Amino acid sequence: MTKTYVRGTWQQSRAFSPAVITQGGRTVWFAGHTGQKDSEGKSLAGDFEAQTYQTFRNIEATLKEAGATLKDIVTVTVFLTDPRHTTRMTEIRAEIFGSDFPASAAITVTGFADPTMLIEIQGVAVVD
Repeated sequence: MTKTYVRGTWQQSRAFSPAVITQGGRTVWFAGHTGQKDSEGKSLAGDFEAQTYQTFRNIEATLKEAGATLKDIVTVTVFLTDPRHTTRMTEIRAEIFGSDFPASAAITVTGFADPTMLIEIQGVAVVD
């Protein structure tokens, strides 16, 4: 499988690629993941940063079961309850993905099924 990133210009400062091109490989569509509780079941209510890291850990665990990694992600849709968290989410995403960012959209929502949730991420990964 080959993966090519369209880097764009200003998109790099927001930690996303305007397009990712793949050829070959197996596609993994992952459902919306959240992180309102840590791995021990402790509530992360009200802590956006902790929920974001936990969300990525949860995605990573799901992808591992599917034979994929975070580096195989080609696109994500990020749902946030507060647009003021977008910049911190971008910083965390840059930390996680380095310079090979997935394509992405960030959407503000009025709420989730669980009112303690502050972020949800769904996406697609392509694996060799």
